[in-house]
Amino acid sequence: MTDDVTSTSSDAGSTSYADLRAVYFNGTLKKSPDVSNTQGLIEVSRRIMEKQGVTTRVIRTVDHDIASGVYPDMREHGWATDEWPDLYPAVLEADIVVVAGPIWLGDNSSQTKKLIERLYAHSGQLNAKGQWAYYPKVGGCLITGNEDGIKHCAMNVLYSLQHIGFTIPPQADAGWIGPVGPGPSYLDERSGGPESDFTNRNTTFMTWNMLHLARMLKDAGGIPAYGNLPDVWKAGTRFDFENPEYR
Repeated sequence: MTDDVTSTSSDAGSTSYADLRAVYFNGTLKKSPDVSNTQGLIEVSRRIMEKQGVTTRVIRTVDHDIASGVYPDMREHGWATDEWPDLYPAVLEADIVVVAGPIWLGDNSSQTKKLIERLYAHSGQLNAKGQWAYYPKVGGCLITGNEDGIKHCAMNVLYSLQHIGFTIPPQADAGWIGPVGPGPSYLDERSGGPESDFTNRNTTFMTWNMLHLARMLKDAGGIPAYGNLPDVWKAGTRFDFENPEYR
C-alpha cells in the first residue's frame, strides 16, 4: 500500500477537508468477517481521506438485509424486511460516495447492481435548493478482481452515478485485477496488488480529485440552482431559452 504521496503539496497544506464526510459501499459477495479484497483497496483510499480529517464509513452491503427494487422502502412494495431505509441516511450525510466492488463474469457484482438500484430509488427526491437530491455530492468507484473488466464496470458505475445527480471528478475510478484470471486476488500473498504502483497511483489521484471537487462544491454551496430545478420545469416555466442569462 502507499502513503498519501501528495501530502507535501501546497494545496494539501492550505486546504482543510475535515468537515467532509465520505461513505464507501463495498459490493463484495463475502459476508463479514470473511476477508474482502475490495475492502483492501478501499482502505488505500480511506486512509488518505482520514489523514485529511475526513469522516469515513464503510458499508458492506451483503451484511445487511437490503431488498431488491427501485423504491426507497421496499417494505411498502411487498417485502417483509428492508434495511436500506436505515442505511440511506449515510448517503444523505456524505459529501463523497464511493461505490466499490468485485468483477464477476466481466461485470459488477449483484451487490453493486442492487446498490445502484437503491440509490436510483431516491433520484426523484429533491434537496433543500429544489434540485435532485444528489446534486451536491461527489461520486467515484473502485474495482477489484482477477479477470478483465475494470473499465467496463467503472463505466457502468460512473454513468449511473452521474445520471442520478452525482458530480464525477476527473479520473474517478481505480482498480486492480492482476494477471487475467483465474489468478490471485488483491490481498492474496504475493499477488502484487497492495504494491502495485499503477493501482496506488490511480487510487491516490482518484481520492484527491474527489476531495478537491467535494471541497469546491461545499464552498460554493453546491451546483447553482438555475436551469436545473424540476419543480420550475414542471410548473410550465421551462426557463427562458431566449434569455442571454440562461444561455
